[in-house]
Amino acid sequence: MKYRLLLVCTSVFLAGCAKTGSESLKKVAQVDFSHVKISDHFWTPRLQSHATTTLAVCIDQIENQTGRIQNFENAAKGEGKHSGIYFDDSDVYKALEGIAYTLKNNPNPELEKKADEWIDKFAAAQQPDGYINTFYTLTGLEKRWSDMDMHEMYCAGHMTEAAVAYYQATGKRKLLDVAVKMANHMMDTFGPEKRHWVPGHEEIELALVKLYQATGDARYLDFANWLLEERGHGHGNKNWSTVYHQDDAPVRDMKDIAGHAVRAMYLYCGMADVAALKNDTGYVDAMHRLWDDVVLRNMYITGGIGSSRHNEGFTEDYDLPNYDAYCETCASVGMVYWNSRMNGFTGDAKYMDVLERSMYNGALAGISLAGDRFFYVNPLASKGAHHRQAWYGCACCPSQVSRFVPSIGNYIYGTSADAVWVNLYIGNSAEFKIGKEQVKLLQETDYPWDGTVKLTIQSPLKKEVRLRIPAWCKAYSITINDEKQDVLNIQSGYAVLSRKWKTGDLITLHLEMPVELVAADSRVKENIGKRAVQRGPVVYCAESIDNPQDFDKLKLSPATQFTAVYEPSVLNGVTLVKALADGQNISLIPYYAWDNREAGEMKVWIDYE
Repeated sequence: MKYRLLLVCTSVFLAGCAKTGSESLKKVAQVDFSHVKISDHFWTPRLQSHATTTLAVCIDQIENQTGRIQNFENAAKGEGKHSGIYFDDSDVYKALEGIAYTLKNNPNPELEKKADEWIDKFAAAQQPDGYINTFYTLTGLEKRWSDMDMHEMYCAGHMTEAAVAYYQATGKRKLLDVAVKMANHMMDTFGPEKRHWVPGHEEIELALVKLYQATGDARYLDFANWLLEERGHGHGNKNWSTVYHQDDAPVRDMKDIAGHAVRAMYLYCGMADVAALKNDTGYVDAMHRLWDDVVLRNMYITGGIGSSRHNEGFTEDYDLPNYDAYCETCASVGMVYWNSRMNGFTGDAKYMDVLERSMYNGALAGISLAGDRFFYVNPLASKGAHHRQAWYGCACCPSQVSRFVPSIGNYIYGTSADAVWVNLYIGNSAEFKIGKEQVKLLQETDYPWDGTVKLTIQSPLKKEVRLRIPAWCKAYSITINDEKQDVLNIQSGYAVLSRKWKTGDLITLHLEMPVELVAADSRVKENIGKRAVQRGPVVYCAESIDNPQDFDKLKLSPATQFTAVYEPSVLNGVTLVKALADGQNISLIPYYAWDNREAGEMKVWIDYE
């Protein structure tokens, strides 16, 4: 497939504006992670570490090490200084969203009490007209809504996402009411026959869709649609870079990804959410064009995007440096969010292939194995001075990870009228409905180290079961109740299994998982004469701690012999790859696990003869 070969290198308001169809554009719906109980050797320890360590780090930083929570306390009193950056409210909201997701599957009275304390502070800081933003409350409310690049709607969006998550987790709607009041304030201020506004940092658009879904109030969906349509018409700040802010063209006319990577991801997610509910084929067409540009010409092998530190985003096609790669953790998480939505439109496994690549490599590298330190930037090579930190002045990535990790169960299963879609291979038990039909599944696997997946049907089922066959897999087999399936129906990267399923039926998928050498596209100048190593969905790298002699002279060749060995005592348990090349013994570890031991050099792309 062409995309894979290149990938590895790398309304009320708008009546008549959109091309719409009568049938829903959404083909596959996500199964919410609250219906999925993860239990496997890879993800369960990470979820436990998140609940016990990552959230504790975020809470400590927010309450004790920085002034983030104090900003809300000061805003409620109407006195005191604002500390930190003007968008720091968003970190508190994202951490709260992570708390909410943890509470969904793991009730914890003390954690819930802490969340309620924060929410009380948020509500107290809200102005009578519904406005909430501690920076302007403490530096001058007369200046609010005067600069589109000051992240007021960005912060409001993250508050809204946290509010919906906490309401779904606990049934408590105090913060949801705060979010509703803020949304109503924004709609009183902006919209048709009112003021123009182009949010400098996208996020509010997708959050408003979540608010619509939680409340049933279609005005929020319409407002999200209006904000998207504001772009590319000269309504933004007069002194900003329209390319950097995705404001250079109407969104339905966009062809190439440009500007700030995280902002672009949030924009595309908002477009996808509105398109799904408005049946806007123009938005979907634009996203197909944009996806090709991102994945075929501007994505790293790790699923990371955004090569340039200068604009935290993109320069020109195939500009993918290694030492200077930016690859913000937030952008890799954004790739997960967006590709999940694209899969929902199409039922095409290629989007889940990219999601998986970003999740296991670009996003997972953003947090240490202990769960207490974070990468903001994720280079593909290091001289030994790049390390995770406990927090950042701009702490979007730690708080992003805090909400992403507990929600990974969102991406395992999908449903359509006639099928259960198995997208990711993670050990779990799941119980959900398709229409009125109850579905119960048990998935057992040691993925990503082993390619054998057992899926037990635990209730009678009249739907198809669709198993994703990953693009990295060149050979696989499927058995049903130990009977090999010699003739398989493959559609858009899924093996379609059709029968009346009985309780106890066992589907076994075996994906062969050899070590592979990956060549970059010849237009990626940085990687000419180099190769990367991948096994299954995991990209590998070499660290100097494992290869202390002649690290700069490591070489691979067509004659290199690879072995893969699982080592439970190394890096919390990983499959190591050993390469014997021209007398050199090279040891490789998963990219996500680098910089978890002694400081040293690292590289993904290795010289090749």
